[in-house]
Amino acid sequence: MGLITIILVAFALAMDAFAVSIVSGAAYRRLKVKHALRMALSFGGFQALMPLIGSLAGLTIKDYIADYDHWAAFGLLAAIGGKMIYESFKIKPLRKNFNPANVVVLLLLSVATSIDALAVGITLSFLQVSIAKAVVIIGLVTFVLSYLGVYIGKKAGHFFENKIQAIGGLVLIALGIKILIGHLIS
Repeated sequence: MGLITIILVAFALAMDAFAVSIVSGAAYRRLKVKHALRMALSFGGFQALMPLIGSLAGLTIKDYIADYDHWAAFGLLAAIGGKMIYESFKIKPLRKNFNPANVVVLLLLSVATSIDALAVGITLSFLQVSIAKAVVIIGLVTFVLSYLGVYIGKKAGHFFENKIQAIGGLVLIALGIKILIGHLIS
């Protein structure tokens, strides 16, 4: 898996956090830089931590599934991508008492948006990708997109949220297909 592919995975994984950042930005009455930084650090940190945990878990089972790891990678990426596309069509009204500045709410959102990254970390361990490089790229991309998402949300509200999540899902499915075809052809 090359650098471009890792960057595409990072953007696809960051779409959930980006969408939540947009919604959160719309919820702030008085948005301050510290709010955007806190959200970006939390989302970026969790998005970086989860693939690392997933990779470590994947290394423990890698020897048992080495003969069909390409199918496992394809299946995981297709399932995550399909879930993202499915969720992009669900209508999620913003609750009136939603407070993204609350630390507990922020941590719950960070975990919820990074669960997919855990499964991708397992996939990365099958593909023998440099997990350090992947974790840094995933964390940085998520940080930047989350930071921007808060400000986009303040200006544009919910207009882009569902479309962004669907695009991220399509990218993950396409990468899964690329991995499968690449392994079957070689």
